Amino acid sequence: MFQKKDRRPDNRINAGSMADIAFLLLIFFLVTTTILVDTGIQVRLPIWVENVPPQHIPERNILKIKVNAQNELFVENSQAAPGQLRSRVKDFIMNPGALPTRPGSPRKAVVSLQHDRGTGYQAYLEVYNELMAAYHELWEDAALQRYQISYSKLPAARQEEIRADIPLVISESEPVDMLAKE
Repeated sequence: MFQKKDRRPDNRINAGSMADIAFLLLIFFLVTTTILVDTGIQVRLPIWVENVPPQHIPERNILKIKVNAQNELFVENSQAAPGQLRSRVKDFIMNPGALPTRPGSPRKAVVSLQHDRGTGYQAYLEVYNELMAAYHELWEDAALQRYQISYSKLPAARQEEIRADIPLVISESEPVDMLAKE
């Protein structure tokens, strides 16, 4: 008849809003987190035209650079250190001694880069960076000589003039197995 009421408080916690809070935290972290994306090497490829035979380039206009599977650098079939590459590329392109075995003009110079399938990514990037640095130094020197202003501070039209006189021409062939040929 008389039932005794339990006077203890209820220990249950309402967990209905916990899912809402977890969902809001998840959305917050997804929105505020930045995702790093590797951009790779930005290279502008030439326009692809079918059924057009490749142009013949005289051997004297081509600087051949190879990197083998052991990450060894070869310039014109002789081993070289990566630190020497920049100056050798600049000398080849500009041909200050007017050598008959080198291009007669910077507009005709082609740098050919070939690497082995086993070449390390770091070695490849080191060589590629040296090639780009050589061109940037040539452009900087030309800007200072012509306009007495740094290349980066020149107007776009003047930069284009310099790049037309010293065009960036790096020919990259597909990776090969260099050891298999030898």
